[in-house]
Amino acid sequence: MFRLITGRPGPSGFGSASTAEQVTDGIDGSNLTAIVTGGASGIGFETARVLAMRNIHVIIAARNMEAANEAKQRILKENKAARVDIEKLDLSSIRSVKAFAENFKALNLPLNILINNAGIMFCPFQLSEDGIEMQFATNHLGHFYLTNLLIENMKETAKASGIEGRIVNLSSVAHLCPYKKGIRFHKINDKSSYQDKLAYGQSKLANILHANELSRRLQEEGANITVNSVHPGLIMTNLMRHSALLMRILRAFTCFLWKNVPQGAATTCYVALHPRLKGVTGKYFLDCNEYKPSKLARDEDLARNLWDFSNNLVNASLKT
Repeated sequence: MFRLITGRPGPSGFGSASTAEQVTDGIDGSNLTAIVTGGASGIGFETARVLAMRNIHVIIAARNMEAANEAKQRILKENKAARVDIEKLDLSSIRSVKAFAENFKALNLPLNILINNAGIMFCPFQLSEDGIEMQFATNHLGHFYLTNLLIENMKETAKASGIEGRIVNLSSVAHLCPYKKGIRFHKINDKSSYQDKLAYGQSKLANILHANELSRRLQEEGANITVNSVHPGLIMTNLMRHSALLMRILRAFTCFLWKNVPQGAATTCYVALHPRLKGVTGKYFLDCNEYKPSKLARDEDLARNLWDFSNNLVNASLKT
């Protein structure tokens, strides 16, 4: 907590006050390609901007193509040499995820870095077009399926280039506050007991469990790909549009805990790019330093069950 308040660096040399530009200073990603979901706004945009600044070819995956194009133009205005493309992706739709992956593969590009950044927060109960509770569908299941569809591309890229692939799941400290047993496998779509804050915590717990289980599987295969999860920090962005008043009140009393957007993107960029993390996988980071997540987040059986549950949901959605 002291380091969070003061911004004092941790063992990595960085801390809560570090920015995305600072943690990637001196890194040249000219031979890298990255996908950033939700890269049209907030910390996703800052992540995409800084990756492009480090000469990485960035694909912004976004639901709102108008916003994505505006983001691209902002990056190009600042950096005319930037390599930025945009592709449509609605993570709440399994069919949209599949279409995005097919479109990306048609580009015949390598894929070194996948940043699963996009998300929604504290929204009222609703079901996705596939009949799945919206926060779980968008924050976890869409990214789970997307990663599965792109993982062979990443394996091939890592093997051909000899460069370690990296996958980063954006989780949250909210993973500490899910429903009682973590993931409500048998009540995932139950409206009567839905609580928006706990549902968000559930989806963020799922992000860590997904990263850990995928990391385990890739290690067993000997694949040259790492998978980690991060908490970006408390940042006032459009993510909080469903609870803006509550967040403003909270911020008034906890202003010393909040970050600006460049600081909020720092941990993502650090984990995605920094050479110090070569070979580091299955870990959870906040403020650019490794931390131990909750007991539920470290439950290997829960992670395996979530993997199977998620596969079943995807398969059922594809059949409808």
